[in-house]
Amino acid sequence: MANYYVRKFKQMCNYLQDPRHVARFQNVCGVKGTFPVKLVKTDSGDLEPDCPGLKKRVQQGAPSADVCVGNGAPGDATAPLFNRMQGDISVRPDSPSAAANVDPDIARAKPLRKNSLTGDVGQEFLIHNKFLFYLFTFGTELGNEMFFIVFFPFVFWNVDALVSRRLIIVWAWNLFVGQSTKDMVRWSRPASPPVVKVEVFYNSEYSMPSTHAMTGTAIPFCLFMLTYGRWQYPFLFGFCVALSWSVLVCVSRVYMGMHSILEVITGFLYSLLILAFFQPILDKIDSFYMMDHFAPLMIIVSHVSLGLVAFSLDSWSTSRGDTAQALGTAAGAAIATHVNYQFGLLLDPPLSSLPLTLPPISTNLVVVSLLRFLIGVAVILVTRMIMKAVTIPFLCRLFGLPSGDVRGARQHMKVELPYRYIVYSVVGFSCVCVGPLLFRILNLT
Repeated sequence: MANYYVRKFKQMCNYLQDPRHVARFQNVCGVKGTFPVKLVKTDSGDLEPDCPGLKKRVQQGAPSADVCVGNGAPGDATAPLFNRMQGDISVRPDSPSAAANVDPDIARAKPLRKNSLTGDVGQEFLIHNKFLFYLFTFGTELGNEMFFIVFFPFVFWNVDALVSRRLIIVWAWNLFVGQSTKDMVRWSRPASPPVVKVEVFYNSEYSMPSTHAMTGTAIPFCLFMLTYGRWQYPFLFGFCVALSWSVLVCVSRVYMGMHSILEVITGFLYSLLILAFFQPILDKIDSFYMMDHFAPLMIIVSHVSLGLVAFSLDSWSTSRGDTAQALGTAAGAAIATHVNYQFGLLLDPPLSSLPLTLPPISTNLVVVSLLRFLIGVAVILVTRMIMKAVTIPFLCRLFGLPSGDVRGARQHMKVELPYRYIVYSVVGFSCVCVGPLLFRILNLT
């Protein structure tokens, strides 16, 4: 009986991992590939698409009839466009005959950002539903670096410093565990074809589990658990916001062609497991960071050690840099928390004031909040820019590497690891300590 359920579970996992489900979902959402793929003759003499990526990824069962959406490398300009999702073989969209029938509601697009490791800019695709494209682009940005650079400081400066500090702890641990798991499992991204690569920035990384799904689940649900009871709002409202946030991020990763359904579900469940572990001890971790005299040393040693573990799991890729970046940010924020407590600069409201209520919205409140946010983010971005400009050349000279090839230099652990830690620990420290001090000087508290 146990073997039966194990076999059924494996079959279900193989089914959910199939990249053709990703391609079907993209097709339903109006994403179409535009580039030709090579057609080969079968034993029966029929033409079928040559999909080596799919053959490599799908190990069980024969490919079904709706196999490929063309989004591979561009080929001969006279080659046909294969799109079995639409059930036809047609001319290329950029040919004269196709140009005469262009639908104004259909947009041609390329991935917004090139791959940070290989420099690949991706291939064009057609968007038949612009609303879903913008919606899922927004959803996937909720798991990217720029969102966290904006979100954590805003919550820290304008909403609740305690909540923001603890969110950073959960975020860093989620990324460390998720990225480390990727490097141990080592599954490739969904094959293209049949999947259309709407995004290519993370395409060179491993994909199991989806760390976007992990952070996109852990952050909203942790925010909900930290604020419910501390702030006055209906339970159903907070839960629905957290669930909607999580679902949007998870579904966006399938839409972007970056993850299979199985990888997204695994990321979702994995993050809930990590959150269940950390939620009861977040208060103890935060108190240790603030009060223990050895906290700064323990923070540095533990976060650097975790980064060394992450970098030793596999050859270099952007995932290791992202892990070090999160750990560096968390380390800087934790040290700043200790400094704030020692100098009496904490922004936490007294326990007697709980539960907190939203203050009345006034012009002065909006203006002051916007000024804090804009000035603070500007300071963080300038700090990051200066630290990047200084740190990489310094490390290259220190280790005798050519500073002209930044991408090549950063593929060395001895450059990438200290670079990420130095830059983003300063960013985290600036957010938690320097920003509030600056606001006091400018009378924006």
